[in-house]
Amino acid sequence: MKQRTLGKNGLSVSAIGLGCMGMSFGYGPAANEQEMIKLMHQAVDAGFNFFDTAEVYGPWVNEVLVGKALAPFKGKVTIASKFGFDIQDGKHVGVNSRPENIRAVADASLRRLGVETIDLFYQHRVDPKVPIEDVAGTVKDLIKAGKVRYFGLSEAGVKTIRKAHAEQAVTALQSEYSVWTRKYEAEVLPTLEELGIGFVAFSPLGKGFLAGKLDENASFAQGDIRNILPRFTQEALKANKKLVDLLNDIADRKSATPAQIAIAWVLAQKPWIVPIPGTTKTHRLIENIGASNIELTQEDLQEIKEASAKIKIVGERYTEAMEKTTGL
Repeated sequence: MKQRTLGKNGLSVSAIGLGCMGMSFGYGPAANEQEMIKLMHQAVDAGFNFFDTAEVYGPWVNEVLVGKALAPFKGKVTIASKFGFDIQDGKHVGVNSRPENIRAVADASLRRLGVETIDLFYQHRVDPKVPIEDVAGTVKDLIKAGKVRYFGLSEAGVKTIRKAHAEQAVTALQSEYSVWTRKYEAEVLPTLEELGIGFVAFSPLGKGFLAGKLDENASFAQGDIRNILPRFTQEALKANKKLVDLLNDIADRKSATPAQIAIAWVLAQKPWIVPIPGTTKTHRLIENIGASNIELTQEDLQEIKEASAKIKIVGERYTEAMEKTTGL
């Protein structure tokens, strides 16, 4: 797989990464551990070298899974993890980016991942009670101590990005980005380009919707986050199908799938954007790999731009309470 560079400090990763959250958390019951280890091995064999996890996924169990799966590939893969939630009794009860918590999470994540250094350490959500300069300064100290290699932010706004970057170079911002979630294009992406910060796009398939397999009759397992998201109500799924129809039209001409077109679209936006679709299925992993070989022409991109602009997306991406935890 082709490589892309995140940030100005030389972090080179596969053009598509693997989001590992759904293996343990967020989409119903956790998947079988041995099957997920096998899937991650298949990913490495296929050219993936960028894997994304976080302490809060589970919590904790996803880091353990990723560490166990990737132990044979130490030094050959990049593992990103995150801090910034307050976890009590196995549940996150708010944000917490106090310096002492960041340091404690770093040490615990190192143990769970079984590594000496966390390659990319993101602040998972902005903590309004802690100045971002203190957060960045704490991560700077962790970098000096050899516990962290690169600093990242997630779901942060322009002011936060600039303040953090002034204290410690931000290598990547991770936020949701896809053909149906484009709120970052107006201000955030130009700021990242100006500062030389990479962008890691989670949910490039719109939590599975853009793969084209969900309709208004879709149902989700207990514990699946989509049960509470406004975009996954029956009304929203029916209305938003117009966007999938558009991707299907392009896919038919390219002998591809709508999922591949959706990922290819993200890749085509900037050379420093790396999407990290998640999956628990081998055939989906193979399908996602195929997106890296699809070339969308300027005419294709213009067609998608003009057609999607006429489609009103129904439903917010998150509930109001969830959206408040972002820094935007």
